[in-house]
Amino acid sequence: MEAIPQGGLYEPDYIQRAPSEIRNGTYFERGDILVSKITPSFENGKQALAAALRAPFGVATTEVIPLRPKDNGHDRRFLFFYLLHPEIRQHVAGRMEGSTGRQRVPTEVLLDLPLPAFDPQEQRAIADSLEMVQRLSAVEAASVRTATALKRAAMHTLFTRGLRGETQKETQIGPMPVTWEMMRLETLCRSTDTVDLRSEADRTIEYVDVSSISREYLHIETTSQHVLKQAPGRARKRILSGDVVLATVRPTLLRVAVVPEKLDNQVCSTAFCVLRRNREKIEDRFIYYAVQREQFMQQLGEIETGASYPAVTDSMVKEQAVPVPPMDEQQEIVAILDTIDYKRGLHRSKRAVLEELFKALLHKLMTGEIRVRELRLAAG
Repeated sequence: MEAIPQGGLYEPDYIQRAPSEIRNGTYFERGDILVSKITPSFENGKQALAAALRAPFGVATTEVIPLRPKDNGHDRRFLFFYLLHPEIRQHVAGRMEGSTGRQRVPTEVLLDLPLPAFDPQEQRAIADSLEMVQRLSAVEAASVRTATALKRAAMHTLFTRGLRGETQKETQIGPMPVTWEMMRLETLCRSTDTVDLRSEADRTIEYVDVSSISREYLHIETTSQHVLKQAPGRARKRILSGDVVLATVRPTLLRVAVVPEKLDNQVCSTAFCVLRRNREKIEDRFIYYAVQREQFMQQLGEIETGASYPAVTDSMVKEQAVPVPPMDEQQEIVAILDTIDYKRGLHRSKRAVLEELFKALLHKLMTGEIRVRELRLAAG
């Protein structure tokens, strides 16, 4: 099942095995649509179009239903996209059978679905349009992955070799240029405080918890509003614009973000360590990138405690050392990584727009609310 994509991508992952190694499975042929039938895979849109299968047939998990048109009058891609429509998914999901958590879609439920009455030419045009949007979205997704890999490689080089071509020296936290210093975060950061709930009981605040931070993109993406008097006796850490918040509990230990201006003087979960830089010693956003290094996360992993929920304390985080170059080199390093982050964010935003466009087109084209001839889609 893990080999079957979701969200509208066509091809599953294939592996080759000798026939003697296959004990059971579902027979399918090249060009078939493979629809997941088990919850929650079905609801998540896991399905595939096996168009690139090298052999004329294959064997899939028994948890899929293979579908193909009876004749050439139906475009397979059109059927593939039709089955992704949320209302169709909801209709089918409501007819699953079996015990809770192991429910499955009966094959006859899919076969009984009514298809929109579009002629073959219109079906192909609809499929072409949706396929174009999906293809553009895939390009942006690949660009995000490339930018992420570039950032990882750039960070490793920048924090070990620097920008001046200097000789390196070995330190407890790895190699760094000879003019750089190894400094603890506690010497680079100012003290922070918690919110006194009793004195600010009527204040409505934006609250940042670990789920508010994107695991992949390291930004604060969502917040929730609370009136402090609704949570008596529970401490909250005050955050200011420019603070770096670092999650201290597994499995969210890798989540880190800079507090934006809109969240100035708000509060965050006590599961964050708040790093407020000393402006005289460190450049804006340098700490943000310094604690994203794999080496730093390895340092935390070596000292975390607890069996069920491994964690580090604020003091343990601030005792960790980071490589610190002169201020002008800090500024250049931040500028380089900011540029990569900006490009990654741009591709991510484009992909998000394309995903919303796909959802809107899927609904409007399948219901006939708009026709393909009314669209003005370009491949570039």
